[in-house]
Amino acid sequence: MSLFVASTRSAFRAVAPIKRSFQTRRSYATEPSKGGSSSTILLGAAAVGLAGAGAYFFSGAGAAKKAEASVKQVTEKITPGEIKKAFVGGDQGWLSLKLEEVELVNHNTKRLRFRLPEDDMVSGLHVASAVLTKFKPFDAEKAVLRPYTPISDESAQGYIDLLVKKYEGGPMSTYLHDMAPGQRLDIKGPLPKYPWEANKHKHIALVAGGTGITPMYQLIRAIFNNPDDKTKVTLVFGNVSEEDVLLKHELATIENHYPQRFRAFYVLDNPPKEWAGNKGYINKDLLKTVLPEPKNEDIKIFVCGPPGMMNSISGNKKSPRDQGELTGILKELGYSPDQVYKF
Repeated sequence: MSLFVASTRSAFRAVAPIKRSFQTRRSYATEPSKGGSSSTILLGAAAVGLAGAGAYFFSGAGAAKKAEASVKQVTEKITPGEIKKAFVGGDQGWLSLKLEEVELVNHNTKRLRFRLPEDDMVSGLHVASAVLTKFKPFDAEKAVLRPYTPISDESAQGYIDLLVKKYEGGPMSTYLHDMAPGQRLDIKGPLPKYPWEANKHKHIALVAGGTGITPMYQLIRAIFNNPDDKTKVTLVFGNVSEEDVLLKHELATIENHYPQRFRAFYVLDNPPKEWAGNKGYINKDLLKTVLPEPKNEDIKIFVCGPPGMMNSISGNKKSPRDQGELTGILKELGYSPDQVYKF
């Protein structure tokens, strides 16, 4: 199957399968809706109308007027064929989503598929944004909260996929890895990050480490799924071993389709003997060679990875809303704070 929505306007829209055992379950706005068709809405409105009639009989005209207002509110808010969003932000609160499928990706990473409340819903996420997950340990006073960027397409209907690497001593990643299909997780969103639009920058560079690839992949997918977006993309992706390189097949597919616009450079701390790529850590010499020069105004450098990598490359954020001071290799190479965004 494919986690990308097919389009006749772009040859890339149908990329190679991510996992054969995941069955495609999608419906589109032009097809009969599984959970929110116009007939369903009419039946719902009729039910509310009957409730209003009963309310009038037992409680008087005031209750009937309230019921009539409810019918009007339902019919005004929902338009037949409109795409429904699971996550709408604001005061929505948490959604309890059921874990449907689990895929073991490598020795410490799993792909978790959670069902949205209705089969014809999309996530409601935009590029770039994430979701927030929550669980409360049995003996803890406070809940554990962690953000994740789904790797499923924003237009995928009925589910979201999270790519979760298990960290030793990490309460959320351990909890997620221990989950079994049928269990539920509290999730809310979207958490807005960097607002992307087609051709916002002529050239962007993505410097990632480990699961820091997920927000980068969201950007890459949006750019190359859009035939009107001509942005050039350079990826520098650091990992411990070759087995740790996540989404490599998907990235290689994109690079094969767009060799003039997408280049990926992989760096391994412990490479195999036959490894032809870069070795060690992401360093100044490599970034100076492959990144767009800072003198070019229409560029943006995105950074995401473990704290040690962030400190070396750009410095860490102070908080989700505070990018903090630009330090490290990117500052030494002459990039300005306006040219760098830290996920």
